[in-house]
Amino acid sequence: MLDTNHYVALASDGAMSARLRQRAAGRGADLVISVITPQEITQGWLAAINRQSAGRDQIYAYHRFLHSLLGFPKLTILPFDENAADRFASLQQQRIRIGTMDLKIAAICIAHDTALLTRNLVDFEKVPGLRAENWLD
Repeated sequence: MLDTNHYVALASDGAMSARLRQRAAGRGADLVISVITPQEITQGWLAAINRQSAGRDQIYAYHRFLHSLLGFPKLTILPFDENAADRFASLQQQRIRIGTMDLKIAAICIAHDTALLTRNLVDFEKVPGLRAENWLD
């Protein structure tokens, strides 16, 4: 499963995107995202849109927001369902010191028995039972 930073690299269609796709193909891995990634991307672009004056100043942010929305259906999106919510509650009880959104991402990975591809290994390596790798650096 791609963390948001890996999803952004994949969606860029540049060299990092090609590297991710090639590595996934070499391992026979399916690239998926969690429902948290569209949430984070959407919140970011809505904030960018709202920082601009209404009208022409918003064109670029709206363009990038639309590009993001169109990219989401190209990948399987893993849900934050009851199993993930139970895992999330268990991780919270363990008082793991990472952000709430990252803890939800970890819970979704554990619930779906999938590895997480992320640049944020420092935080995610604190989560017991989570397999995390960085395929970008």
